[in-house]
Amino acid sequence: MSEKAFPGPIQVPLSTAKQWEKRYEDDSTIETSANKVKSFLIPRQSLEKVLELGTEAVRAYIGINDQDEKTLLFVGARYDKETDKYIDVYAQSLLQNKSAESADDIVFDGTRPSPPY
Repeated sequence: MSEKAFPGPIQVPLSTAKQWEKRYEDDSTIETSANKVKSFLIPRQSLEKVLELGTEAVRAYIGINDQDEKTLLFVGARYDKETDKYIDVYAQSLLQNKSAESADDIVFDGTRPSPPY
């Protein structure tokens, strides 16, 4: 487990992010002082990418990734006057061999839970 290297890539497809969020919601594991996540180490690139969306706010969802680590998933948030609420704003990712018409919504991750990192 390298302390220096962040996991890559920081882009997570929205469909995967929703699975990770559900995994966290369904998690009934009891946290003890030995396994309780106290903080997250966040790569600068994740923050820069979500700030590039130009929204007034950023929302961080909690999820459990495919390595069973708690993670934060970052999305932009824009105030909607009609609903008087903030709504999520997703980035677009052009995956290899896909055209602009088939761009996928993405969120940003790459965080490391502490402990152990």
